[in-house]
Amino acid sequence: MSGFVEKPEPRQVPGLVHLHTGKVRDLYQNEAGELVMVASDRISAYDWVLPTEIPDKGRVLTRLSLWWFDQLADLVPNHVLSTELPSGAPADWAGRTLVCKSLRMIPVECVARGYLTGSGLTEYQEFRTVCGLALPEGLVDGSELPAPIFTPATKAEVGEHDENVSYEEVARQVGAETATQLRQATLAVYSRARDVARERGLVLADTKFEFGFEGEELILADEVLTPDSSRFWPADQWEPGRAQPSYDKQFVRDWLTSAASGWDRGSELPPPPLPQHIVDATRAKYVEAYERLTGTTWS
Repeated sequence: MSGFVEKPEPRQVPGLVHLHTGKVRDLYQNEAGELVMVASDRISAYDWVLPTEIPDKGRVLTRLSLWWFDQLADLVPNHVLSTELPSGAPADWAGRTLVCKSLRMIPVECVARGYLTGSGLTEYQEFRTVCGLALPEGLVDGSELPAPIFTPATKAEVGEHDENVSYEEVARQVGAETATQLRQATLAVYSRARDVARERGLVLADTKFEFGFEGEELILADEVLTPDSSRFWPADQWEPGRAQPSYDKQFVRDWLTSAASGWDRGSELPPPPLPQHIVDATRAKYVEAYERLTGTTWS
């Protein structure tokens, strides 16, 4: 069993209809039929949404996504219409709310990998493939791949785990033409972002995107290239053959699986609240990722 330790009640806002409570984002629809996306400070690990929040996390994700949308604007259009706070919205929604186009979302997590790690490494060690794509012998944790690869996954509900699937399975589910569009857009965006990150001393190991259609046009949606959706490593510490230090929630994962937490991941019991020093260290990592990528100070 997994999911929310404590599922939050949706905020009631005049003129907005609550649609969905996700791991991090709450989705509403306004009277114009547009999507209102609110990034909370919730954090998830091991398919659980934890009871402890990370201050400013939602604002970091929102501001960083907006920065990336600007960097990618010539490659693919995005879903953002406005950052203006809806009338009557709570004050604490400021800086974490986007008004977006309502799209026909494609039910595929579009993952690009330029380096071998995570679930890709696990599959490679057994089969020498990732999502059915053959890779050379001799790769280790953190190895750079000969070229970036498109390794899609199914979209899971809260409390469930995304499952890697083959390109052929994506083509079967959404059609060959759409699958081709997804692969081309994913790899183009990854390649641009990898180069931008590299200029700032970061390795973009892998990332995932979501796309939808507005009419016949493919649109980049949700969050992009944040520490929640991507693995960023400090380039000066990159060393294949071991786990890499990462700008993400690794502090949370490490504490949850340590003796200090007292939590048995294999049990059906929910994880405990995070101690303050883990909250502080995790927030600092999110802020550092934002500052290193954008070149601006978080405030």
